[in-house]
Amino acid sequence: MKLKYAYLLIAGLIIINSCKKDDDPIGEVVPPRLLSEVALEDDAEIVEFLKTHFYNKEEFDAAVEGFDFKIKFDTIAGANSTKPAIFDSPFLITETISVESSTFGRDDSEVINHKLYTLVVRQGVEEGKPTIGDFSILRYEGSLLSNKLFDASSNQPVRFNLSSVVRGFGNGVKNFQTGVGPIDNANGTVSYEDYGIGAIFIPSGLGYFDSSSSSAIPAYSPLVFKIDAFDYEPDSDFDGDGIPSILEDLNGNGNLNDDNTDSESERFGVYLANFNDTDDDNDGILTIDEIELDAEGNFVGFKDTDGDGTPDHLDNDL
Repeated sequence: MKLKYAYLLIAGLIIINSCKKDDDPIGEVVPPRLLSEVALEDDAEIVEFLKTHFYNKEEFDAAVEGFDFKIKFDTIAGANSTKPAIFDSPFLITETISVESSTFGRDDSEVINHKLYTLVVRQGVEEGKPTIGDFSILRYEGSLLSNKLFDASSNQPVRFNLSSVVRGFGNGVKNFQTGVGPIDNANGTVSYEDYGIGAIFIPSGLGYFDSSSSSAIPAYSPLVFKIDAFDYEPDSDFDGDGIPSILEDLNGNGNLNDDNTDSESERFGVYLANFNDTDDDNDGILTIDEIELDAEGNFVGFKDTDGDGTPDHLDNDL
C-alpha cells in the first residue's frame, strides 16, 4: 500500500500530572488489588454496558449522503427500548487473553484470563489484517464506559506500533481489514475510503490496570476505543533488525513485550524485548548479521550454524 502521502503522526495519550501542596494531608494508602478480582469486575461492567447499550446500526445500514460514519452509543430505554443490544450483535468478537500479574509488578504469580470485546461495525475492503507486530494507520477516540472522553487523535491518520500501546488495543485492531488510500486531497491532507470501523472494549488488565499516566483514567478502569482502521504495513520491522516483528513473539501469546532472550545479560535497568533489540542475544553481533536475507535485504529465514536447535541470533554461545 502506498503511504508516501500520509501524514503519519506519532501519537500518545496526553499526560496530565497533578501536584499536591506540601501541606495537603496524606490520603489513605490503598493496597494493590488482585488481578483476578479486578478482571471479574471489569468483565461484569463491560458486559453490563454491552447488554444495556446499542449503536447506530441503522445509520450504517442505510447510509445517506453526508453521514459521517461515526459510531454512536446510546442506552436501551424509552423510545429506544426495542433496539438490539451490542452484546447480541453477530459482529461482536470475543477473545480470551491470558495476563500475568507480574506484568504489573505483582509477585503473587497470578495468571488470569481476560475477555476482550471487539465490535466490527464495518469491515474494510482490503484483504488481510494487521498483526500485533505491524504498524497500523488509523484514527481513534478513547473513553471510559461512562462515555467520558480521555483521548482522541486528530482527524488525520495516526501511525501506531501496535505493540507500543495498551495490549488490548493492538489485539482489537488486528480484527479489522483496512481501506483504500491514502487519497491526496490537494489541501495538505489525505483521506481513505471503505476502511474498517469499530470499537474495542478493554478490561483494565489489558489496559493500564493501576498505572495510567493520565489523571483522566482512574485506576482499574475498563476502556473503550472507537477506531477507523485506514491502513497497515505488513511484516513491519520495528527495530530494523531484519526480522518482521511478529516473528519475534517467541511464545506466541500475542504480546511482543514479554519476549526478551537476553534479559539476564542486560544491565543498568535496561529491558529491551526482542522486537526492540538489534542484538537479541547480546553477543556483540547484530541480529541482522545472524539471519538469512535475500539480495534486497528482505527476511528469508533463520540460521542455526551449530545445529543445536537455537537460531544464531538467539544463541550467544556460538
